[in-house]
Amino acid sequence: MVSSLDQHLNKELKETSEKVKSFLERVLSIKKPETLYEASAYLIKAGGKMLRPYLTIKSCEVVGGEAIKALPAAAAIEILHTFTLIHDDIMDEDPVRRGVPAVHVKWGLPVAIMAGDMLFAKVYETIAEELTQKNVPPEKIVKVTSLISKAAITICEGQTMDMSFSKTEDVSEEEYIEMVKKKTSCLFKTAAMVGGLIGGGLEWQIKRLGDYAEFSGIAFQIVDDVLGLEADEKTLGKPVGSDLREGKKTLPIIFALKKANQQQKKTILDAMRGNSTQKNILEAKKVIEELGSITYAIEKAKKYTEKALKQLESLPQNQARKSLENLAKFVVERKF
Repeated sequence: MVSSLDQHLNKELKETSEKVKSFLERVLSIKKPETLYEASAYLIKAGGKMLRPYLTIKSCEVVGGEAIKALPAAAAIEILHTFTLIHDDIMDEDPVRRGVPAVHVKWGLPVAIMAGDMLFAKVYETIAEELTQKNVPPEKIVKVTSLISKAAITICEGQTMDMSFSKTEDVSEEEYIEMVKKKTSCLFKTAAMVGGLIGGGLEWQIKRLGDYAEFSGIAFQIVDDVLGLEADEKTLGKPVGSDLREGKKTLPIIFALKKANQQQKKTILDAMRGNSTQKNILEAKKVIEELGSITYAIEKAKKYTEKALKQLESLPQNQARKSLENLAKFVVERKF
């Protein structure tokens, strides 16, 4: 049974997604060489929740801004996100994304790298040209560019940390949270701050929006970690257990390794090798669940959601704030 909260949020997410996709169809319209443009737009056409563009638009509205002015920035952030997905799949050697073959599987490695590179350039073309057409003041466009540039750098730092963790057995929860802040939560935070900035928010309001989105982003990633172990492949849109096989140190795995005895630890580590079997994965999942890791991770995600909601309390009480509150709740309750 779908709750009224889910129905309303899904309706708003769908509306935002349609607007952003329509905008991106123009920005990423097929030119020559066609293969490059088809590969670049492929994951956007495949679907996705468009949470980051939604964050940008609602953050703009909550401080009294017009959604239409924030649309180019929202689209630019989705382009940046898509770029990171293409390169993530290459580095992780994941064959599937959003239920379809990954870009590097469908078109090959060279085209996938080039498509990602072009998307990265399109981020800044979109900001410069499209925000100008929306009459966003030049000084704000400079600030938006600065925020997104810093986010791109931070994401690279987070991705490098994530890769290095797979080679280290002893990763602390604190190190994991720092990695998540950089790799995942950073773009949530930037999306909200950019929206608040374009909407004319005061400095303290933009900071509150950024903090809200950062905490929401951490909760989102923790839930993603849980779904990576618990959801089915059709729902997840990528192979279940791939995090284990790739040796990723997600929160449930970090917690389990800390609590496990020698035999349990061996079972988990056996699954975290590139040549692990499905039997290894299932045995490790069972141990991780028995150690209470899933419950622990969900509770931790809920705490970050509570912190996120706290940041919204001083912002104007309007429909956009309600939407942001609903989004934070959805992040921790979602099943996909």
